[in-house]
Amino acid sequence: YYCVGASLFCLSAYNDRKVNQEIRRQRLPPAVLVNLNKPDICYQEKIQKETIDVRCGDDNYNFSHCIKSACGFHVDAYGKMSFCSSIKHPGFRYDLRKGTFRQGWEDFLPSLAVKSKVVEKKRNSCYLCNLRQDCPICPAFAYLEKRSFNKKIGYLCAVAKKKKKFKENWRRMHRRYYKIADLTIQVDSDLPINNNTFNIKFKQFEVSVPEEDIIKIRHHFMPLDNKCKDLGKVVYYKYPWKIYKKDTAWIYSLVAKVGDDDKPSQIAIFNQDYSYARILNNSKNGFLRGNLNSLTLFQTDQILLAQVLADRQGVYLHSCGVILNGEGLLFVGHSGSGKSTIAGLLRRQSELLCDDRIIVRKKGGVLRIYGTWSNGDILDVSANSAPLKAILFLNKSKTNYIDRLQDKKIIAKKLLSCLIRPFVTIAWWDKSLVLLENVISTIPCYELYFNKNGGIVDLLEKL
Repeated sequence: YYCVGASLFCLSAYNDRKVNQEIRRQRLPPAVLVNLNKPDICYQEKIQKETIDVRCGDDNYNFSHCIKSACGFHVDAYGKMSFCSSIKHPGFRYDLRKGTFRQGWEDFLPSLAVKSKVVEKKRNSCYLCNLRQDCPICPAFAYLEKRSFNKKIGYLCAVAKKKKKFKENWRRMHRRYYKIADLTIQVDSDLPINNNTFNIKFKQFEVSVPEEDIIKIRHHFMPLDNKCKDLGKVVYYKYPWKIYKKDTAWIYSLVAKVGDDDKPSQIAIFNQDYSYARILNNSKNGFLRGNLNSLTLFQTDQILLAQVLADRQGVYLHSCGVILNGEGLLFVGHSGSGKSTIAGLLRRQSELLCDDRIIVRKKGGVLRIYGTWSNGDILDVSANSAPLKAILFLNKSKTNYIDRLQDKKIIAKKLLSCLIRPFVTIAWWDKSLVLLENVISTIPCYELYFNKNGGIVDLLEKL
């Protein structure tokens, strides 16, 4: 479908009764109009956040903002000039045949800013209406409809109601919020999100209301054959990722097969600080199948989270985390070191945050560990957190014992080897190293030697 011209038909500038009757006949029903010209909610929210709401009438004059911000003009076929093509009131058009352009531009148009005062804001006023953010009303449109700058238009009221309902339904069906490490991840999708779209473990992290610090992900689904040109300068290439830099954006291209660079399965466009991502998916089949293990639809969300955490005094570590007696214990080690084993041994005495990936973040001056959905062998995960009490490096042994580590260089080496690294920059390293230095200098670290008989649990409780 293609829309040419305005979807809202204005009435005749000359108030011709027969013409207006025909225009009203051709107007689409409000529900059809909204469905044909669907609001882009994410874009509208972004614009509203970046700009001040200064719609007409906010300072008691109908056109003050329009005129103050005007950088152009309109001249009709009769030589009448105004600041907007929609202005048809004869008193708001300057006759260039009887004066100069300079007089019209410098004197007449600025004078219109205070010429039309908003009618006293009564109960039924457009300026107090709860539909105002969804309504396309403007005083110029009102004049064409009612020959008054200050009257409501029933047709536009009906359109606004349908638009508001559409937005409410869209947010309910196409948006979810997840909280991790005191961050809110907002997921928007062109396709509806249902209870089976994401793996059940995400229910632990789902929240109904976002907090202030939001990372936004928006999923689109489309063929990517024509989207792979001019992506920018290649700054990283190692299968399956090719990363580009273009202006202030980071562009990640994911290929499904080795050597298949021209046929990406995903293209992710991140802003400079990775707080907003538009992810273009070549196919919708995986999304529709559901049971997805990541919000980005990548193999892992670490690619995103490890980036944004650096700006928030946080790091992602290969580790298992538990809350034991209200304190956070972090068990650090690579695959095969026994993270899932130690999680299983501590299941009864503690709350397991995750058995394979844990976030360490300094929040409110306190170093805390946070659960993640990047689990290993054990499916149990938790969105909770706790103050970090101790870091323990895992070693399989025939006996159970714990040794305190004093050498900070050794601790640093061990932590760095288990640090999850995204595509790194100098700024990312600087921020991550500052946090790790703080961790090493304030949190006691130990070598933990253990077997499977469970004797290590008593030692940890004493610790």
